[in-house]
Amino acid sequence: MASVPENAPAHCPGTESEDAGKASACQGCPNQTTCSALPKGPDPAVAEVGKRLRSVKHKIIVLSGKGGVGKSTFTAHLAHGLAGDENKQIAVLDVDICGPSMPRILGVEGEQVHNSGSGWSPVYVTDNLAVMSVGFLLSGPDDAVIWRGPKKNGLIKQFLKDVDWGEVDYLVIDTPPGTSDEHLSVVQYLSEANVDGAVIVTTPQEIALLDVRKEISFCNKVGLPLIGIVENMSGFVCPNCKTESQIFPATTGGGEKLAQDSGTQLLGKVPLDPRIGRCCDEGKSYLTDVPDSPATQAFVSIISKIEEHCEKLQKQRESETGEVMDTL
Repeated sequence: MASVPENAPAHCPGTESEDAGKASACQGCPNQTTCSALPKGPDPAVAEVGKRLRSVKHKIIVLSGKGGVGKSTFTAHLAHGLAGDENKQIAVLDVDICGPSMPRILGVEGEQVHNSGSGWSPVYVTDNLAVMSVGFLLSGPDDAVIWRGPKKNGLIKQFLKDVDWGEVDYLVIDTPPGTSDEHLSVVQYLSEANVDGAVIVTTPQEIALLDVRKEISFCNKVGLPLIGIVENMSGFVCPNCKTESQIFPATTGGGEKLAQDSGTQLLGKVPLDPRIGRCCDEGKSYLTDVPDSPATQAFVSIISKIEEHCEKLQKQRESETGEVMDTL
């Protein structure tokens, strides 16, 4: 994967270059400080991460350029849905360093991680669902993480190369809004780990789509493939009468038009339901608590499409590996 930041100048040397942050093209670039702080040349951690994650079949990154679109909520319920198959092992990595909400959403707030000879042990929500977050490393839920980019990048590197996930079918990575430090670090360190792709979460209104388009541009620039787009908060379905209202009208076509313009698929639309927020506050799975709701049906359909995409990609990789072995 190429490592060229979002909004990079025309002659950007790339984040791995010795000239990153120092070249004349870097002057005035908003990423100059970040790029100059990143390790230059091939980072040995990239190979270490690739080796560590060999036991993880599928890696999915959940992204959105906009905050407040329900990205962490979607990540948690994607994990819950995948973990519905007891024969599969699911893991969640929360790299939202300044806003680590995953421990609360998954109902494991206050738990602690343990270190052993094989690395950090994640916290288990259920027997087949594990999570790692900086939230477990803080002394209290109200503690603020006041770190500059290099320290955040260092923790992300440590999470990716030092957490002992074991044999995992799906690793779902929840990221903060934007296209900055955390995103560049995740893409860089996973460059040898066969990432399946990114799921982009948006809401229907144009003000959200403006930032989400930037996220898609980021993925294109760094070579991160797109699995598809999820339109969250797509209408409101009354829990009592089942009548649907458009709280956030899609004035420019919403997620469907965005998917068409970006050449990817619309995975589905998840309607608003106040019970989703309640389940997140209480650390419960909405899919289990409200199994017959329209939102649950939407989640199930989206998760099925993501699984289908990842399984198809896995078969392609196995076929390519077999062809290479045949030529040796």
